Amino acid sequence: MKVRVEREIGDSVFWLETGELAKQAAGACLVGFRDTVVLSAVTTTAAKLGVDFLPLTCDYRERLAAAGKFPGGFFKREGRPTVKEILTSRLIDRPLRPMFPDYFYDEVQVQAMVLASDRQTDGDVLAINASAAALAVSPIPFLGPVAAVRLGYVDGAFVPFPTHEQLETVSDLDLVVAGTRDAIVMIEGFAQELPEDRVAEAIEVAHDLVRVLCDLQQELAERVAPVKNPLPEAPSSEWFDRLRERYYEPMREAKKTPGKQARAEAVAALKDKAISELFADASPEMLAEVEKFERAWTKLEKRVVRDLILEGHRPDGRGLTDLREIVCKVDVLPRVHGSALFQRGETQALITVTLGTSKDEQKVDGLMEEDLFKKFMLDYYFPPFCTGECRPIRGPGRREIGHGALAERSLKAVLPDPEQFPYTIRVISDILESNGSSSMATVCGATMGLMAAGVPITAPVAGVSIGLVKEPDRWVLMSDIIGDEDHFGDMDFKVAGTPTGITGMQLDLKVRGIDHEIIRATLSQARQARMEILKKMLTAIARPRAEVSEFAPRVLRTKIDPEKIGLLIGPGGKTVRQIQEATDTLIEIQDDGTVVIAGGTDEAAQEALRQVQALTATVEVGKIYEGRVTAIKDFGAFIEILPGRDGLCHISELADGYVSHVSDVCKVGDKVQVKVIAIDDQDRIKLSRRIALRELGAQQKKQQQQASGSPPREERGRKH
Repeated sequence: MKVRVEREIGDSVFWLETGELAKQAAGACLVGFRDTVVLSAVTTTAAKLGVDFLPLTCDYRERLAAAGKFPGGFFKREGRPTVKEILTSRLIDRPLRPMFPDYFYDEVQVQAMVLASDRQTDGDVLAINASAAALAVSPIPFLGPVAAVRLGYVDGAFVPFPTHEQLETVSDLDLVVAGTRDAIVMIEGFAQELPEDRVAEAIEVAHDLVRVLCDLQQELAERVAPVKNPLPEAPSSEWFDRLRERYYEPMREAKKTPGKQARAEAVAALKDKAISELFADASPEMLAEVEKFERAWTKLEKRVVRDLILEGHRPDGRGLTDLREIVCKVDVLPRVHGSALFQRGETQALITVTLGTSKDEQKVDGLMEEDLFKKFMLDYYFPPFCTGECRPIRGPGRREIGHGALAERSLKAVLPDPEQFPYTIRVISDILESNGSSSMATVCGATMGLMAAGVPITAPVAGVSIGLVKEPDRWVLMSDIIGDEDHFGDMDFKVAGTPTGITGMQLDLKVRGIDHEIIRATLSQARQARMEILKKMLTAIARPRAEVSEFAPRVLRTKIDPEKIGLLIGPGGKTVRQIQEATDTLIEIQDDGTVVIAGGTDEAAQEALRQVQALTATVEVGKIYEGRVTAIKDFGAFIEILPGRDGLCHISELADGYVSHVSDVCKVGDKVQVKVIAIDDQDRIKLSRRIALRELGAQQKKQQQQASGSPPREERGRKH
């Protein structure tokens, strides 16, 4: 039986529907807003033996047919997921994962796909709601409802579910908030340097809308009335109680060991000791208990770390708001266009910046745009050696793509306008060491790398990650968290921004939500840490370099009359090709008349620019040109003053005195100075060599007098 519920939100109706499509899935739901429709289906299988985690897989796909488009590549069938699809898959996973019951280890797959798109409403947030609703109407135990909204900020007002056009042109905020009726579960947002108070207000407004959608999901679930599978039982605490009594204090001492590797070795040594003591007889009965021991040992580690933090003792000995030691360097690599090294504690990011031309832009194929080209790209790499691991490398994973996108969008707000800086920019972040918050180290290092490369960013951006340990009766925040604090803590809240405000943030939780008091406290503590980090960064490089690297291409931009594009290109591209070959440059011509010139040296680019401007310039009345005589007639000379543009200098305008024959003054091929004195209604140009020589002579004489210190004749004899 088909069931449909709906609510009016913003400028349209938000609806949920189930019961007609994908009936063999454990649960399926359609979600629609405006003319965008998303289907999500969930399935599950029993837990595999020995699994002690939730094997949740979330996948999101955009069929281009949903927007009436064909895939842009050679193959006209969608293949591997795009970056947008991977990022959305992560966006779906993050609010759903904390909402499953403890000790629920069944395999769950969530598949969301866009069935129709109006090219203005993004399917990502709709997919979160569709997936949560599909879980709500399925037999799978799920502690929802959980819902998500997108919020914009246009002309001082918050806009629910803004259109793509609004987000790209007028909105100062792109905020996605997911939560339950009582708490926030996930945040991902990017802003144009909005102050913390305004961002906190936006989160609260978004949460009000989340409550409306939670009520809508609840109504759908009540009408469907699914029979839920029983909640899993908690395992026996026998092994944990036993380990806690015997190894709690030794674990506290091991967890206080300075240094990530040394601390891990101390914990491993203690574990080996516990195994040797508890499994000394190696009987089959005892060996069967090893799995229970492993789970209890991890639980003990978590309990010790959390207790230490709640007491104000972090694993590396810092205070709750203290940052790790920061080292900032620029120009660490030769030849590259820009480079920087940012190290915070045991997390190290090496940044490389490359500047290119518009031919280096990346084309993005998606539902929203016909032809979207990216001029700024940030690629994040996390090789296994950065954590001392050994594993195969098979291309970037979801985590690497997600961290790179977070850093890229956090920096986007401060990039110069392409009209001001017409380069394509690529930033590479290689994480060479990692112990927490490598994505925020990427933001800091990339800022320094861009300034070192001469990219005129409007403000420096720094980022920091704030952690949380939350118990029923109290909670504490930690600035600049390390790996153990992330792993055993409850929150990883990354916040990036300038001295003015926030440009990017991302909240991930392991608990089922936090309240607005914690969010406001986090944003305040993150700002304090950010300002301290910015001071360190600016000691390495205070402002963007005035010039780009000598090894970077020189890119110049000019604008010509679009009607002269054909003249610049020439028959079969002959004219522009000749300029490129003569100057060793690359010239790109856009339909609106924008011409971008890239050369290996500034001299080459300037010469190409001069030739382009000369070829496409418009003749101005009253301006003196150096022309070339192309033809001589009895009544005057024809002189080319611009490529393809000549005019007539009448015999009476060749010189001050009487001229009996034109050939007495000039011949074909001579270069002469002429002034444009008129352009008639038939676009014929009238020139005068006589007036040009007179004006140039007077100008030269004045310059000579000024150089010699003599006053002009009309000023001589004046009384002072």
